[in-house]
Amino acid sequence: MTETPSTTSASTTSTNAADAQVDRDTQLDRDARANLEAAFLADWAVHSRFGAVAGTNGVDRQAASAADGQQRKWFADLLEEHGFSVHRDPIGNQFGLLELVPGAPYVLTGSHMDSQPTAGRFDGAYGVMASAHACFAVADELRADPTKARFNLAVVNWFNEEGSRFKPSMMGSNVFTGKAELDAALATRDAAGVTVAEALDELGERGDFTAPAIASYAEIHVQQGRSMEEDGVTIGLVNATWAAHKYEFTVTGAQAHSGSTLMADRQDALLGAARLVVAARELTDEFEPGALHTACGQLTVYPNSPVVVASEVSLLLDLRSPSAEVIAAARDSLMATVARVREEDRVDIEIVAEHSWDQNPYSEDGVELARAAADELGLTSARVMTVAGHDSTNMKDTVPTVMLFVPSVAGISHSLEEFTKDEDLVSGLHHLTEVIRRLAAGALTA
Repeated sequence: MTETPSTTSASTTSTNAADAQVDRDTQLDRDARANLEAAFLADWAVHSRFGAVAGTNGVDRQAASAADGQQRKWFADLLEEHGFSVHRDPIGNQFGLLELVPGAPYVLTGSHMDSQPTAGRFDGAYGVMASAHACFAVADELRADPTKARFNLAVVNWFNEEGSRFKPSMMGSNVFTGKAELDAALATRDAAGVTVAEALDELGERGDFTAPAIASYAEIHVQQGRSMEEDGVTIGLVNATWAAHKYEFTVTGAQAHSGSTLMADRQDALLGAARLVVAARELTDEFEPGALHTACGQLTVYPNSPVVVASEVSLLLDLRSPSAEVIAAARDSLMATVARVREEDRVDIEIVAEHSWDQNPYSEDGVELARAAADELGLTSARVMTVAGHDSTNMKDTVPTVMLFVPSVAGISHSLEEFTKDEDLVSGLHHLTEVIRRLAAGALTA
C-alpha cells in the first residue's frame, strides 16, 4: 500500500519554527530591556555621586558650580562613548547629537542636571540620564535598520533650570526659545556678584554652538507631587501647566538701633517683608482648597545684624494656580496688601522683577502618543497637570512636545528626602524609549 504524504507534519513543523522564532525574538527583547535597565542604573549610580551631600541621598550642584562642571564633563564623555558629538551653546546648554539622516532635523530630549542648594538627586537629572539611555537604545536600533529613521537624535542638558544661583529659572531654555535675551542672561549675577558668563567660562562650558532644526521634543521628570503614587499610576501624561506669577520685591525702610529706637519711630523693612510672607500664606484661604499655591522662598536682609532694625529686604514670592482667573484675583489681593503695608509700616515696597507664564495645554497629539506607548508597554497612565515649571514649558511653544512624569514617593521634592523607586525609574525609561522611537520615525510631524 502506498502512503499518502502527510501535510499535517509539514504544517506542524512550520508552526513550531514560527513559535521558536517568536520565542527567540521575545528573549532578545527581554535581553535588550534588561541590558538597557542595567546600563541606566549603573550610570545613574555614578552620576548621583556628583555633588553628593554627605550622610544623605541628596545633592548640591547648583548651576555652573564645581559639582555641575564635574557632572557635565562626565556626561560629555558618556555621550561621546556612544557616538554622540557634544556641543555647548552661548548660554551653556549642553547638547549631544547623533546624525543618522544627513540634513534632517533632530528629535530632542532631555531636562536639566543643576539642583537647588540641597536637594534630591532625581529632580531634572533623571530626565537627562533617561533621555541619554533612551537615545542610546534607539540609536542602536536605527543603526541596524536605517530605513526606520526619519529624524536624527539629540540629548540636551538645559542650563540653570532651577534658578537657585542665577534668576530666573529655566534660563537655558528661555534663551534657546527666544523668550529671554542672551546678553541679559549672561550678565545676571549670583549673590556673590559672579555673572553667568564668568561662571560658565570658569568651567569651559560656554560655547558658540547653534542647534540644528528641532522636529520634536520629549522630557521626562519625577512628578514632584503625590497624586500619581496615591492613584497607582506609573506614567503621568502631562496635558497642561499651572499658571504662575513670580515676584521679586524690595522692601525699604530706615536703619536704626534695635534696642533704643522707639517703636513708633521705626520703619522696619523686615517687618514689612514678614507681613507679605504671612499675607501670601493667607491668600490661599480666599479660594477653594487646592486652587492656589503660594510661597516665599527667599529673603535677603540688610544689614542682617542682631542689633539693627533692617533697612532693606529682598523677597521672592510666587503664586501658582491652574486658573488664570485665580491668579489675577490673587494678584489684586496681594497688591492691596502691599499698599496697606506701605502705609501702616511706613516702608517702600517696589516690584523689581516679575516672571510669569499662563496655564497652557500641551499638544493633545503628544498626550495621545504617550498614552498609546504606555498601553503598548502595559504601563498604567493618566493625565496629570504640572504645578512646577519645566523646560518643556518653553519648548512646547515652539515644537511638538511630549512631557512625562514618573511617581515621587510622598510627593517630596526640592529636599534631601526626595525619592523615586528604581522600578518607576526604569518603567519611565522604557516608556520614554518608545516615545523617542516613535518620534524618530516621524510621529507628531506633518
